This record gives sequence, C-alpha cells and structure tokens, in this order.
Amino acid sequence: MTSRLLYVMDPMCSWCWGFAPVAGKLVEQARAAGVPLALVMGGLRTGQGAALEPTTKRYILEHWQAVHEATGQPFRFENALPEGFVYDTEPACRAVVTARRLDEDCAWALVGEIQRAFYAEGRDVTQASVLTELAEQVGLPRIEFAEAFDSQDNHLATLADFSWARDLGIAGFPTVLAERDGQLALLTNGYQPLSELAPLLDRWLERGRHA
Repeated sequence: MTSRLLYVMDPMCSWCWGFAPVAGKLVEQARAAGVPLALVMGGLRTGQGAALEPTTKRYILEHWQAVHEATGQPFRFENALPEGFVYDTEPACRAVVTARRLDEDCAWALVGEIQRAFYAEGRDVTQASVLTELAEQVGLPRIEFAEAFDSQDNHLATLADFSWARDLGIAGFPTVLAERDGQLALLTNGYQPLSELAPLLDRWLERGRHA
C-alpha cells in the first residue's frame, strides 16, 4: 500500500504563503505516520512577459493585505512589486521542481525560503541568481542547481506539474490531497486553519492504518 500527501501550490501564491505554517504542521503530521510529501507546482501566473499595470498591482497588494490580516503571515508592503516587475511564477516553480529532482527534502525547504524572500523581504524571486542563492542556502550545490535549473529537462518537468494540476481541475491554491493506492482524497482547496485540517488528515491516516 502506497500513500503520500500531495501539496499543489505555487511559491509566489500569497494564500500559499499564508497557509505555510498550516502546511508545515500537516507535513509533520503525515511524516510522523510514515506518509511522505509530494510537492506539485501549480503555476499561478506563468508566461507573463509584461510588467504589472498599476490597477493589477493595486489589486494584488489588496489581496496580500487580506492574507496578512487573515493569517498573520509577514508581508513587506513598502516598495512591494516595484515598477517594471514582471509577476511570472514559472521560474520560482521551476526552482522547486529542480530542487525536488536533486534532493526532495531540500525542495520543501526551498519553498519556504522563496516565500519568505518574496513576501517578507521583497526580493525578486523571478531572477535565476536569487533562486540559485536561495537553493544554496538550503544545501543544494550552487553550480549543479544552476545548470539543472536551465536544463530542458527541468523546463519540461515544470510544465508537466502545471498540466497535472490543470488536468485534475485544480485552479486554486493551496490544494492538499491525500493519495492512497492511486485514490485521491481532497483535504482542502484554499486556505483553512489547522484546527479544520488536522482532524481530517488524522482520520485519513487512521483509515490507512486499519486498511
């Protein structure tokens, strides 16, 4: 019997940042029961070539404010999304896919570093140099990561993640699924507090123990 916890997310999705403490607890809960984590990149805003327009920027920052108020997660609003910023989440997603293929444990750590850098520190995590630095911080060899990040294989693997999520009809993030022997159970599509989700996961884990 094979089981895993699937977390479908995007490192540059504000609700995923808001959900980060909850996700961390769910991952711990699953791992304590011997159920590994599988990260799937959802691709929130990919292929964006144009800088943010003022109205879009205002809308996004209002969204961030709502996430901050609902979850208490830190956001740096001063000089956020500076003029000329292209909000393309593909590079950050590809960085996580690259890390996942090099060292799965480092991938989960890298998600947290990208989120913190972007939301709490205001760094431009669409830049390969920033992503490579963050990857090095979580223990991935700089040159190996940089080469893999630019490879055709990792471009395709990232697109495969986006397609997988789209084919399942997952349009919103965060989404957490529990999979047992190919059967998927939805724990949440969208932010929910740990008090709601921990009991759901516990019941699913318990059923696995008695299967």
